[in-house]
Amino acid sequence: MPSLTVQDKIATLRAGADIIAPVLLPHGFVFAIADSGQSSGGTFAVGQFAHADRRLELHFRYSLGLVRYYLGERGVGHDGYMWVVTGRRTGGSYPGTSDSPLDGFARLHRDIESYCSAFLSGSDAEFLNIVTRADDLWRWYAALPPFQRMEVD
Repeated sequence: MPSLTVQDKIATLRAGADIIAPVLLPHGFVFAIADSGQSSGGTFAVGQFAHADRRLELHFRYSLGLVRYYLGERGVGHDGYMWVVTGRRTGGSYPGTSDSPLDGFARLHRDIESYCSAFLSGSDAEFLNIVTRADDLWRWYAALPPFQRMEVD
């Protein structure tokens, strides 16, 4: 399989952003490429949807990877956000599994549309409550013995 160039990664990230855009644009978010290049793990691209003090950061290497929601400097990963709002550590559709590099974006679209109203249009306090609760859940989870972690959904 040929190695993808930085421009290929940027193009795929933009195509993925187009999948997510319909749920974000009505709330004033605008997409831009934030970073791209070559690292020890290969080529990558980073983009973000931003509106006022909020931003959704998306990392793409071989598929959609790290997804984080921010209000100013306070942020939460998609997995933590979903754990808080669904009540399950593995809640939501994203990441899922697929051979298509764009499938993760479609799954993320579903999660944002279904679960992320606090990020999209909620008050700062509502969103920051999710950030704090996710931090608390991850601290609790990290303190569990390994075998107990396997029992957590």
